[in-house]
Amino acid sequence: MFDTVIQGGTIVDGTGAPAFTGDVAITDGRIVEVGQVDGPARRTIDADGALVTPGWVDAHTHYDGQVTWDDQLEGSSANGVTSIVMGNCGVGFAPAPPGAVPDLIDLMEGVEDIPGTALHEGMPWGEWESFPEYLAFLDGRRWTLDVAAQLAHGALRFYVMGDRAVRQKDCTAEDLEAMSTLVSDAVAAGAAGFSTSRIRGHRAMSGSAAAPCSRPSPPAPWASTWAPSVSRHRWPKRSACSGGCPGRPACRSRSRRSRSPSPPTAGVTPWPSPPRRTRRAPASTP
Repeated sequence: MFDTVIQGGTIVDGTGAPAFTGDVAITDGRIVEVGQVDGPARRTIDADGALVTPGWVDAHTHYDGQVTWDDQLEGSSANGVTSIVMGNCGVGFAPAPPGAVPDLIDLMEGVEDIPGTALHEGMPWGEWESFPEYLAFLDGRRWTLDVAAQLAHGALRFYVMGDRAVRQKDCTAEDLEAMSTLVSDAVAAGAAGFSTSRIRGHRAMSGSAAAPCSRPSPPAPWASTWAPSVSRHRWPKRSACSGGCPGRPACRSRSRRSRSPSPPTAGVTPWPSPPRRTRRAPASTP
């Protein structure tokens, strides 16, 4: 007996094959039969007139706060998404040192327009400080879809540098070493990756210009938009690990698929800069 049979839907299987009408049988959380299913099932879903497709993977979300109180995540799950990745754009809520909550919320609200009051009141602040502790907290929750979390550059820099990050101070060699260690620890604990941002418009609600490290003019956004090259080159190498993290043999190949610059070492071509565009002067008229 099957656990569930989705019956009579229009199946689009994701292979590029034409859509067809059929059934999908599920047992122990796995699809075991597709086509004309005749066996009995504990639950039957009439899908006549509906599409039956593989779940969507949304690789760019900002559910970092909402996952701590909402188990439905209907903005995604109601639209066919079955897996999400959060912690994008260099903004997130771990690591979160004591006293940093207002600053982390200020950044998230400014960059993603998520109401700060909901984050202040809805999140169980104090349940974690480090990124591995954040993942451990999430492990105790269940959702209608799968969740993967990235370590955010903004939260990482603030954790290591504190007020110096907000005041646009350069990160030291000791800061970089500490951040590199925390990135490695996060990947070993289960982080899906590391996110940063190079967008000028990513500013906190307060307008704070933190974490630029290169003192640009005008001031840089809060997150990591103007972090120096030595800082950005470091993350792919360190976060790639060696493929030996417990239960995470693919972490090296996953890091290589990122769009981060490669460290400028012998035999490696640095990530190219975008071509410079020039504006032509208008032609003069006689």
